[in-house]
Amino acid sequence: MPTRPALLPLLPVHDTVACCEPLVHEVLAADQAERLARVLKAIADPARLRLLSLVAAQESGELCTCDATDRLGLTQPTVSHHFKVLVAAGLLARDKRGVWAYYALVPGALDALAGLLATTGSAR
Repeated sequence: MPTRPALLPLLPVHDTVACCEPLVHEVLAADQAERLARVLKAIADPARLRLLSLVAAQESGELCTCDATDRLGLTQPTVSHHFKVLVAAGLLARDKRGVWAYYALVPGALDALAGLLATTGSAR
């Protein structure tokens, strides 16, 4: 069995979080707001939210494009487009194996996003 290449960490979500306090603590700079908006736009689509949920629910931690099409009732090109947006946003990592692509959550990406949006603590 061939060894699987390690998934490379993707940075957009982590970059946004690393430079920003939770929204209730300080005002975002324009560039920070643009980076965060790209991530939020990526998850603002119902199909992409379902894809994130499907990937997260997999016991193996990953989902093949071939398995997502039937479960979402969408065509392969549409599912691939949605996966591409989620990868570009830094939420999923892609691992190509033969003709299929497998997707996994970027470790900590959703937690980092949740932390940025958290309202715990006192606002300044």
